[in-house]
Amino acid sequence: MITKQATFQKRIVVDPEILAGKPVIKGTRIPVDLVLKRLAQDLNVATLLAAYPRLTQDDLKACLEYARDHVKQ
Repeated sequence: MITKQATFQKRIVVDPEILAGKPVIKGTRIPVDLVLKRLAQDLNVATLLAAYPRLTQDDLKACLEYARDHVKQ
């Protein structure tokens, strides 16, 4: 049986050495919960990307997929 790795696992990391183990966007110190909070406050993706230039649309999608995956458990 082939299992598909979740897309977010390529972009989101959990490392006890980074922000006390909070999930962050790989290669940054931007926590997933911050991205989700900002999206909840204002769904304008352009505003969020302008505020955090290191983020990409794929990073945002990964955060949403991460949240969906953890809610579904």
